[in-house]
Amino acid sequence: MKLAIRNVLRQKVRTGMTLAAIIFGVMGLILAGGFVQDIFIQLGEAIIHSQTGHIQVFKKDFLEKGTRSPERFLIDEPEKLAVQLARHEEVESVMSRLYFSGLLNNGKRDLAIIGEGIEPDKEVKLGSFITITAGRQLTNKDRDGILLGDGVAKTLGLKPGDRVTLVMTAAEGAMNTLDFEVIGVFQSFSKDFDSRAVRIPLPSAQELLVTKGANLMVLALHKTEDTSKVVARLTGELQGGPLDLRSWSSLSDFYDKAVQLYDRQFGVLQMIILLMVLLSVANSVNMSVFERQGEFGTMQALGNRSGDLVRLIITESAIIGLAGALLGMLLGVVAALAISAIGIPMPPPPNANLGYTAYIRIVPFNLLTSGLVGFVGTVLASIVPAFKVTRMPVVDALRQNI
Repeated sequence: MKLAIRNVLRQKVRTGMTLAAIIFGVMGLILAGGFVQDIFIQLGEAIIHSQTGHIQVFKKDFLEKGTRSPERFLIDEPEKLAVQLARHEEVESVMSRLYFSGLLNNGKRDLAIIGEGIEPDKEVKLGSFITITAGRQLTNKDRDGILLGDGVAKTLGLKPGDRVTLVMTAAEGAMNTLDFEVIGVFQSFSKDFDSRAVRIPLPSAQELLVTKGANLMVLALHKTEDTSKVVARLTGELQGGPLDLRSWSSLSDFYDKAVQLYDRQFGVLQMIILLMVLLSVANSVNMSVFERQGEFGTMQALGNRSGDLVRLIITESAIIGLAGALLGMLLGVVAALAISAIGIPMPPPPNANLGYTAYIRIVPFNLLTSGLVGFVGTVLASIVPAFKVTRMPVVDALRQNI
C-alpha cells in the first residue's frame, strides 16, 4: 500500500488526468440522477395536487366501467366512510367527489363536458398545483358557482360573472338542468383535462344527479412517502368488501411511462459514463505500464512475483479511483446545491399547460451509486494492463532501463 501511494504521488500528471476523468464522470452521474429524481418528484406532486390526491377509494370496477355510467358506482354513505378513513394518522383530509357528464350551454351553443362535484374548501388545500387564471377559487358558499377548465372557457368564450346552464342525465334517466355563475377559470397539470372539465359544489352535483352518494373518496396525506404504507393498511381493511382503492402512481399512466422512459435513459447514461471512465483509466494505466517496464523488470529481478505486480497496479488504480470517487461526490454535491440555488427553467411537459423550475436533488442512493461506478470502473480498467505486465519477459523489461 505504501509503495502504491508513492507511485500515485510520483506520477502527478498521469494521476491528475485520471482523477479528472473520474471526477467529471461521477459529477455527471450525480447531476443527471438528481435532475431525473427532481422530475419524478415534481411530476408526482403535480399529479397529486391537481387531480388524483394520494389515494382514491371507490366501488369495484369503477375505473374500468364507471366513466360511461358513474351513477352505477355510487358510495351510498360517503360521510360515514370519510370518518373511517380519516382515523389513520397519516391522513390529512378526506374529500368526496361525484363524477358526471353532460352539456354546458352559454346561451348560444353547447359543449360536451365532464364534471366533478367537489367539496370546495377541502379541494383548495389539496389543489396547490391548480392555477386560477381568471376569477377565484370555488368555496362551500358558492352553491350555484362553477369552475371552468381553461380550454372550456376559451371554447365557449366565457369569463367570471357569466351565466351558464348545465344539462345532464340524472341517476334514474331523467334530464336535469341547473344554472350556474362562472366563479373562476383554472389550469391543472393536464391540458386534455382542462379542455373538457368543470367543477361544481358537491351538493349541486348531487341535486342534478338526484343522489346523496359519491363516486370517489380522495385521501390527502401529510407526506407522499407514506402512500405505500397507507395503501397496504387500507387494502387489508377493505378486503372482501365492495370497495377498492388505488394509489396516485397507479392511477396515472402518464407518470408510470415517464418514469420508465427516464429510468432507461439514465441507465444508458450510466453505461456511457462507466465506459468513458474505463477507457480513460485503461489508457492512462496502459501508458503508465509502458513507461514503467524497466521498473517492473527490476522488481521481478529482485524476487517479486507476477502476482505482486498485479496487486500493485490494481492497488494504485483503486487509490486513484477512491480519491476520484470521493472528490467527484463532494464536487457533485456542491454543483447540485449551486444549480438548485439558481433553478433550471423548464417548458411544460407533454400534454401539460404549465412550465416549472427544475432542481438537482441530492439523493443518498444516487450519490453512493455514482461514486461506486467511478471506483469500480477505475479498478476494472486496470485489470487487463496489470496482467499484461506479467507476460513480459524479465530480460526485455530490464532493457527498458538502458
